[in-house]
Amino acid sequence: MGAGLAAAASCPGARAQGAGPEPVDFHVHLDNSTIEAVLPLARERGVKFGIVEHAGTRENIYPVVLSNDAELRAYIAMLEGKPVFKGVQAEYDDWPACFSREALGELDYILTDAMTLPGPDGKRQKLWEKGAHIGEAQSFMGRYVDWHVHLMGTCPIDIFANITWLPKELMPDYDALWTPARMREVIGGAVARGIAIEISAKLQLPRMPFLEMAKAAGAKFTFGSNGRYPEMGKIEYAIETAKRLGLGEADMFRPVPGKKAIERWGKTGQKS
Repeated sequence: MGAGLAAAASCPGARAQGAGPEPVDFHVHLDNSTIEAVLPLARERGVKFGIVEHAGTRENIYPVVLSNDAELRAYIAMLEGKPVFKGVQAEYDDWPACFSREALGELDYILTDAMTLPGPDGKRQKLWEKGAHIGEAQSFMGRYVDWHVHLMGTCPIDIFANITWLPKELMPDYDALWTPARMREVIGGAVARGIAIEISAKLQLPRMPFLEMAKAAGAKFTFGSNGRYPEMGKIEYAIETAKRLGLGEADMFRPVPGKKAIERWGKTGQKS
C-alpha cells in the first residue's frame, strides 16, 4: 500500500475532509492461513478486513465449505473479538436451506457471485475451470445475466462480487458482450434489492461504463481483493477507481444491524 493510503487509513480526520471512503476489503479468504497471520497485514496496509468462508451444500467443492449451523457458528466464534467483519461467500442458489435465519443473522454480511452456473445437464459448473460448458457467446450471456438476476431475487445477499467477470475465452469481447441492456438488467436487480456491487481490485472489474451506470442508479459499492495470504488488503486499484467515480463514504456498503439482507428476507426467500 502506498504512503498516501496508509496515512488516510490512520487519520480519520483526513478522510472526513475528502480523502475518500474508508478502506475496507470485504473479500478476504483465510485459505492456507489463519486469522492471527492476516491481522498484521490489515494493520500494515491500513485496511479493515471482512473475512469470508465458502458456504453452501457439499456439492460445492472447496477446501472448506460451511454447510450447517454448527459449522457456521464455529467459524463465527473463531472470528469473535477480532477487528474484522464476519461474512461468508455463499455458493449457488441452494445455500439458504443449509442454515437457519438466526445463524445467518450472526454474520455481518453475505457475499456471493455468479461464477458457478447450471450447465446443460442442470448440474452446477465452475465457469473458470477447464471443461466448463460455455457454448455460443450470446446464448451464454443470456443465461449468465438471468443467473445474476435469479440469485439477486431469491437469496439474501449483501454484496455481489466478481460482477461482470467472463470466462477467459469471452474476455476479448467483454465490451461488446456486456451491452447497456445487460448492464441495466444486472444493476437494476442489485439496486432493487439493496445489494452492493464489489469493485474487484484483483479482476479490475466491473469496468467504468458499468460502474458509472450503477452509480447513477443509486447502487452501493464495496472494495474486494479476493485475496489469499499474503494478497489480502491490496485494494489500491479499487480505491483509485472509487476516486475516479467520485464515490464518498455514503456510496459504500457498511454492515448495519437491522438492515442486513437476511433481516430483510422472509422465510420463503423473498424480500419482506
